[in-house]
Amino acid sequence: MDPAQLTIICLSFPGTFEDFPFGPETSVFKVRAHVGGGTRHEAKMFAASALDPQNFSVSLKCEPALAEQLRAANPEITGAWHMNKTHWNGVRLDGDLPDAMIRDMVEDSYDLVVATLSRKQQEQLGWARLSASSGEPR
Repeated sequence: MDPAQLTIICLSFPGTFEDFPFGPETSVFKVRAHVGGGTRHEAKMFAASALDPQNFSVSLKCEPALAEQLRAANPEITGAWHMNKTHWNGVRLDGDLPDAMIRDMVEDSYDLVVATLSRKQQEQLGWARLSASSGEPR
């Protein structure tokens, strides 16, 4: 995985955009949803990376139990620097993690953030949460 591939993955989900709230050296990927009936937008971060090929990593939101499992099984995954380590993983992308696994973690992060939006906002994004019991969209 390289910085361009990560950017493409992060921007492939509905309603996403790249922002630089911490300065030009850190890309922050957010999902944007309309708030109310107006033009006001709410944006929530689901990934952040310096996109530095020399120290390439990304911070991703993760379910706490899964975060612990991933960290125990993969030395490239730790608690995210400057983030709540219960809910955010720091993932080194210059190691042996398969690209498909990284994509899945980015998608999981996006889904966790979109799940916190209102049902109307989720519908605007075309996002359907899966029912835990049936695996079917609700």
